[in-house]
Amino acid sequence: MIGCSVCNGIEEIQVVCPHCGSMLLDEGKIYDFYDDYSAYMDIDLLKLEDGDLLSSKKAECMHLLVCKQCQKEIEQKIPYRIF
Repeated sequence: MIGCSVCNGIEEIQVVCPHCGSMLLDEGKIYDFYDDYSAYMDIDLLKLEDGDLLSSKKAECMHLLVCKQCQKEIEQKIPYRIF
């Protein structure tokens, strides 16, 4: 199977905030924040709506990382893996 190892609970994101040095918290796929129902939609359909013409062809998952200290938000690409 190929997919996002973070979404499937195999790995955790550990990224330090470039602004204040605190650990960033993974809030999940950025696509889940599009609207109330996007969390239940197929990821390949959502990739057609993200403004990136090539995202549906990329084997990656975009996650939203948030710093609870300075409130900065960062988009992080997670490459798909075989597991």
